[in-house]
Amino acid sequence: MCPCSKIKTVFGREFKSYFDSPVAYVFLVAFLVLVGFLTFGVAMFYERRQADLTPFFFWHPWVYLLLVPAATMGLWAEERRNGTIELLLTLPVTLWEALIGKFLAAWAFIGIALALTFPVVCTAAWLGSPDFGAVFCGYLGSFLLAGAATAIGVFASSLSRSQVIGFVIALALTFLLLIIGFDPVVNAVAGWGVPSSIVNGIASCSLLQHFESMRRGVVDFADIGYYVGVIVFMLAAAQVVTDSRKAS
Repeated sequence: MCPCSKIKTVFGREFKSYFDSPVAYVFLVAFLVLVGFLTFGVAMFYERRQADLTPFFFWHPWVYLLLVPAATMGLWAEERRNGTIELLLTLPVTLWEALIGKFLAAWAFIGIALALTFPVVCTAAWLGSPDFGAVFCGYLGSFLLAGAATAIGVFASSLSRSQVIGFVIALALTFLLLIIGFDPVVNAVAGWGVPSSIVNGIASCSLLQHFESMRRGVVDFADIGYYVGVIVFMLAAAQVVTDSRKAS
């Protein structure tokens, strides 16, 4: 069996498991309600009288901060708690293939939640003439951001058999990688006399900074490469952790 087929098998198993319980539907509803409330209630979408999705995409990193760790906290922790991780690792799949399959399943699930926000785009199109190129870039950036947050969640879940601990670690890591590029934080650090080169270097590692340009309609391959790098790094870290636990 080729690696792609093995990854597909793990993907199908994990993706199906999301919808085997009501948790998936609760997650989808919570995601859509939260995004809708922040866009129309907090950001005053109608009151702005502008047919663009700037306030809609603005909230995505913060919604992912709360909900992606919840969607990924059981990927490895549940396997450890139920003792099924040993069974999984005895199957004719490598650890890397299992990691990729689990990651893609979680990312696809969150991608479905993102796709279900299409009524917001329809509303903007009905009210005016939004720049659909910018809308596409915003969705692409949001999907890549979700992928990076999902990879962080996979890594956090591999650290403990407790889903709560996995959730807290994923939340903390994602929050850290968001706020180091948040303008108030960057300005505060710069105000402490830290050299601008160091401030800009740290900010360039932020999930938020690379998303900002994309949500404004600018696609830079450096931003795409950054998210791919975060995904690969976090999955590699999860492999190291799981390998070490298996060896012990």
